[in-house]
Amino acid sequence: MRKSEITRNTAETRIQLSLDLDGSGKSNINTGCGFLDHMLTLFAKHGRFDLDVTCDGDTQVDYHHTTEDIGICLGQAFAQALGNMAGIKRYGDIMLPMDESLVLCAVDISGRAHLSLDLGDIKPTVGDFDTELVSEFLLGFVRNAKMTLHIKLLYGSNTHHIIEGSFKALARVLGNAVSIDEKYSNEIPSTKGVL
Repeated sequence: MRKSEITRNTAETRIQLSLDLDGSGKSNINTGCGFLDHMLTLFAKHGRFDLDVTCDGDTQVDYHHTTEDIGICLGQAFAQALGNMAGIKRYGDIMLPMDESLVLCAVDISGRAHLSLDLGDIKPTVGDFDTELVSEFLLGFVRNAKMTLHIKLLYGSNTHHIIEGSFKALARVLGNAVSIDEKYSNEIPSTKGVL
């Protein structure tokens, strides 16, 4: 069973997160930030992951610590659930439309953390969410999941659509990359023999 549970308690956030990579897209998300709840709910649905997240964070300051720390926990959850990564497809990519926007996303579950993120000239906020926190979330995620992630906006104008398209694209590519290739289910997908 490719499942994980993560607890993170700091002076800024208290987080409980559970993940099932082989789920059906069910989620129970309560981060204290409505926009982040929306992104994680659709992330679970489009990746077909079962995901539960609760966070009690210092949202009276802003959403920075909540968003970054949930990214960290989600990355740890993926790393834990994947184990030695035997049999995974490893790679995923998509060109995903979200109304007027079009997002390119590619991932390599490589054991090496890297983020290339280009969302163009987006507005600084969506509702009360600072859009610069998207990069903080993704950095926390890739560093702890130890994967390479590229997200590039090809075109688009609505900031909500651009970010939502990015999260949906990430979910879809991860859903593919973590899936088991039955033909090679006992092999580590690397010439090094380890990821």
